Amino acid sequence: METVSIAEAKSHLSQLIHQTESGEIIHLSRHGKPVAVLVSQKQYDRLAKAVDSPWKAIVKWRARASLQGDDFSDQEIDTWRDRTAERVFSWEE
Repeated sequence: METVSIAEAKSHLSQLIHQTESGEIIHLSRHGKPVAVLVSQKQYDRLAKAVDSPWKAIVKWRARASLQGDDFSDQEIDTWRDRTAERVFSWEE
């Protein structure tokens, strides 16, 4: 993992792209603070594919559970909530 300033990255972009193609991750910084990450397309595709919304993750989990014979009804899942914690909500502060 290498950190490179944006100014340096402008001068050596081709070299940095070759590094990412070989699996290296390049962090780009501005005034010493990280602002971006340069990764290969292969790494990006893997990372982008791995992220699901919480709803999609639940749907996938329920589909796997159903295939294993553990089909849960909406009512059964609702009973899993912790109703002992008192949650108070107000729009006023």
